[in-house]
Amino acid sequence: MTDLTEIKAAARKAAFARRKEAHGAGGTGRSGRLSEVLAGYRGVPMSGYMPIRTEIDPLPAMAEAAAYGPVGVPVIEGAGLPLKFSRWEPECSLKEGPFGAQIPEVDDFFEPEIVIVPLVGFDRNGGRLGYGGGFYDRTLELLRGKRATLAIGFAYGAQEAENLPLEPTDQQLDMIITENEIINIDRS
Repeated sequence: MTDLTEIKAAARKAAFARRKEAHGAGGTGRSGRLSEVLAGYRGVPMSGYMPIRTEIDPLPAMAEAAAYGPVGVPVIEGAGLPLKFSRWEPECSLKEGPFGAQIPEVDDFFEPEIVIVPLVGFDRNGGRLGYGGGFYDRTLELLRGKRATLAIGFAYGAQEAENLPLEPTDQQLDMIITENEIINIDRS
């Protein structure tokens, strides 16, 4: 019998392949729906991410949001720790962070109330398959323990999957935004 680690590894491999293909298809305006949603939350402290490899690019939407309130990007401080979020602005000085993601050169940490979450795969129930480090799961659990925190998965539609191998510690997304649609997750 295959254990959950192997099942997750296989699901990640398949999702990475779909994401790579979607990313390679090119096109502009992929963050349009993300901008549309964030416009309803002007001024609310939020975090995005600096895209790596074939992740869908949230930077245009983040730049728009930064004109109204704080926008941060995740900073990994160590294995097993939750993420911290450092304030980011368009054109700010960046340095290389862990895993090749850029982070602000000067740390200016704050806690976001909206977290735009990169992912490898998702389902329509708010399930998310990440890279396997558990960073976002720990972070969302911590933030949600303090206040309502909106977790928005941002991905290509091709990253959708059925029957994701999820664990009780996996934090659910509240919404998923792709280049083509906005998926609101019904928790009732």
